[in-house]
Amino acid sequence: MQIIPMRDLKNTVEVERLCAEENGPVFVTKNGYGRLVVMDIDYYERTMRSMEEARMVNRGIEDYEQGLVAEGKTSLKNLREKYGI
Repeated sequence: MQIIPMRDLKNTVEVERLCAEENGPVFVTKNGYGRLVVMDIDYYERTMRSMEEARMVNRGIEDYEQGLVAEGKTSLKNLREKYGI
């Protein structure tokens, strides 16, 4: 985990290098307290994708717990009947 003071943001080349090396977030502090997080766009996209996947899994679990799902064989049978397959 990389932590840098706010004043180091002036050196954008160095901050970019840190983000690439860290392959994760770089935390920026102001007066000793966490203030910002800077990260490489690839890391950001991977993180957002993982969060979306987790959200979809949680939604599926909630649907299952609420009884909003059907057995696979039943679903296929219903689709075949509906579309004449």
